[in-house]
Amino acid sequence: MKRRRLLLALLLPLALAGCNDKQVAKVPPPHRMTAEDIGHYCGMNVLEHPGPKGHIFAASLIAPVWFSSVRDTIAFTMLPDEPKDILAIYVSDMGKASGWDKPGADNWIEARKALFVIESRVRSGMGGDEAVPFSDRAAAEKFAGENGGRIVGFDEVPRDYVLASANATGAAAADEAAEGPPGERPRRTP
Repeated sequence: MKRRRLLLALLLPLALAGCNDKQVAKVPPPHRMTAEDIGHYCGMNVLEHPGPKGHIFAASLIAPVWFSSVRDTIAFTMLPDEPKDILAIYVSDMGKASGWDKPGADNWIEARKALFVIESRVRSGMGGDEAVPFSDRAAAEKFAGENGGRIVGFDEVPRDYVLASANATGAAAADEAAEGPPGERPRRTP
C-alpha cells in the first residue's frame, strides 16, 4: 500500500504536467542585419535608411520582422492587429554605432532593457520622430544633450509619440516651427 501511494505521489505531478500544452519558447538571439532585410511597414531594404533599426521575433512567425526605424519597431508592439506572442525585440544600440548613417549590423540590445531618447531634433531614416536606443545611460545623456529630447525606458515611450501621425512633437516640433514648412526643412542627422 505504501509503495502504491509513493508511486502515485511521484507520477501524479508528471501526468498533470503533461496536461499543460503551453510550452515556453526559447528566446532567439538577434540576427545580423543584411541587404535582404526588408522593412515591415515601408517594404524597403532597411539598409537604405540611416538611423537605428529593429527586428522582432514572435512565436507565430517563422522569421524575424524587420523595421527601418525603432519607432516602427515599438509601434508593432502596440498595434492591435500585430502578433502578441513576441519572444524578443531587438534595436540598434546607437551608443555602439559608428554613426547615424551606419547604425551597425550586429550591435543589438533587447528593447525592453534599452534607454530611448525621444522628442529629439534628430529624424528617423523615414523622416519622422525617432526613439533612439542606447544600452548606456551616459551615451543617451550625451546624445540628448547634443540633440535635445528626454530619456525613457521601453515601457515609458508614450503611445501617442509612437502612433501619432506625421505631426512632430517635443524639440522636433520647435525646430520645425523655426525652419519652415516640411518640404523646405533641412534634414538633421547627428
